[in-house]
Amino acid sequence: MSKRKKLHKVTRSTNTIKDLTPFLPSHIFVARTPDRGRGVFTSKNIKKGTVIEVAPMIVFSEKDRLQINDTFLYEYYFEWGDRGRKGALALGFGSLYNHSYTPNAKYNPDFILNVLEFEANRDIKAGEEITVNYNLDPDDQTPVWWEQDKIKKKKQHP
Repeated sequence: MSKRKKLHKVTRSTNTIKDLTPFLPSHIFVARTPDRGRGVFTSKNIKKGTVIEVAPMIVFSEKDRLQINDTFLYEYYFEWGDRGRKGALALGFGSLYNHSYTPNAKYNPDFILNVLEFEANRDIKAGEEITVNYNLDPDDQTPVWWEQDKIKKKKQHP
C-alpha cells in the first residue's frame, strides 16, 4: 500500500463558487507539538460542522507519485483520484494536519475541483491541535502507513 492519506471517495461539487475559493482563516496556525513536529492549531473555538480550511491541491501523475515516494515529500502528499493512483500535495496547511484515530476534524476530497475541505467533526477548543484520520473515515482504525511499515520492519523516510 502506498501513502497514508486515503482518498478513495469520489465527491461531486455542489457549490463551485464556494469550492473554488480556497480559504484559510486567520485563527488557524501552525505550531510545534510536544511529540509530532509541527501541527495545525486554532486560536478560536470551532463548532462541529464548520469548514476549517479549503485547500487547493497540486495533482501529479502516478509515475511522479512513485518517484516522490523516495523523497521527504512522501510524508506530506495524499493519494488522489477515484482509484488513488495519482498523488496530490495540499496547499495552505492541508498537508500539515497530524493523524489521530480520535480526530476532531475530517477532510472531504473533491477530485473534480482538486481541493480538500477540512471540517470539524466535533467542537474544537481554542488552543487545541486540529487532527484528522489519515484513513479518510474518522472512525477507521486501520493501521496507517507508518504503522504498517513498522509491522513490515521497513525503514521510514527521514
